[in-house]
Amino acid sequence: MTAALPSVAAVFGQLSLLAFGGGNSILPEMQRQVVSVHPWMTARDFAALYALAQAAPGPNMLVSTLIGLRVAGIAGAVTATAALCLPASALTFVCAHVWNRMRDRPWRMIVQAGVVPVTVGLVMASAALLVHTTAHDWRGAAVVVVAAGLFLGTRLNPLWVLGAAAALGATGVLS
Repeated sequence: MTAALPSVAAVFGQLSLLAFGGGNSILPEMQRQVVSVHPWMTARDFAALYALAQAAPGPNMLVSTLIGLRVAGIAGAVTATAALCLPASALTFVCAHVWNRMRDRPWRMIVQAGVVPVTVGLVMASAALLVHTTAHDWRGAAVVVVAAGLFLGTRLNPLWVLGAAAALGATGVLS
C-alpha cells in the first residue's frame, strides 16, 4: 500500500494545479487518472465515491480523500488530501496577491470575462462524465433529466430530490 503513496501524491498534486474554476472542473481528469491510467478502481466505483463525498458534509472534493483511502489506507487519504489542497492553496495565495496588485489594469476585466466560459465548460464536462458513468439505461437518464429540471426550474431543496432518487433506487425501480 505505501508503494502507491508517491503515485497518489503525484496524481493529486498535478490535479491540484489543474483545478481552475474549482474542484469539480478536474473530475474528468481525476476519473481518467484513477480508472484508466492507474487502474485503482472502476468508473462505477469512482462515481459511487464521488456521490458519497458529495453527500458528506464538508468540502466538495473529499472524493480525493476517499480515493486515497481506498488506494493506500489512512496514509493514502492524508497524502491525497494534502496533495490536492496544498499546491493549489499556495498558487492561489501568490496569484491573489498579484491579482490584487493589478486591480486597476484594464486588461484584468478582459481576462476575467474570458475565464468564465472556460470554468463553466470544465464544470459541464464534469457533469457530462458523471451522467455518462451513472445513467446506464433510460430510467437512470430520466432521473438525471428530472433532477436537473427540478434544480434549474424550482427552488426545491436538493435534499428532497436526492431523497426521492434514493427512494427510487432502494425500491429497485432504477435497477
